[in-house]
Amino acid sequence: MTERKSIVPDSMKVISERFHYSPGVQVGNVLYVAGQVGRTDDLKVIEDTEAQYAAAFENLGKVLAAAGADFSDVVDLVTYHTEMRDLALFMKVKDRYFKKDFPAWTAIGTTALAMPGLSIEIKATAVLRK
Repeated sequence: MTERKSIVPDSMKVISERFHYSPGVQVGNVLYVAGQVGRTDDLKVIEDTEAQYAAAFENLGKVLAAAGADFSDVVDLVTYHTEMRDLALFMKVKDRYFKKDFPAWTAIGTTALAMPGLSIEIKATAVLRK
């Protein structure tokens, strides 16, 4: 059986312990990243929509980096939106992180996320090149 490794960036240890989950799980050369949201390291939701989107991508980047990966390794992206009318703004922010070799992407509308005030959650799968 392929080894399974939990990926927990230092800045996410508290949330990992509190909610009993792994921000990332690596199996072989595949990294599964749990949904990342636009919050600070001390779990405060960022109110500004664009800043919240950017923070969610920054949090995704932290998990990728902890596994030795980056955004170019992401092959599948699933995003959950509480407000689909902001999709154009989301795409503008997403394009700051994905420049080429775009991942497959599914955008899903939902009425609520795990914490009040969240407008985005980003889940990803990456294939590591090591």
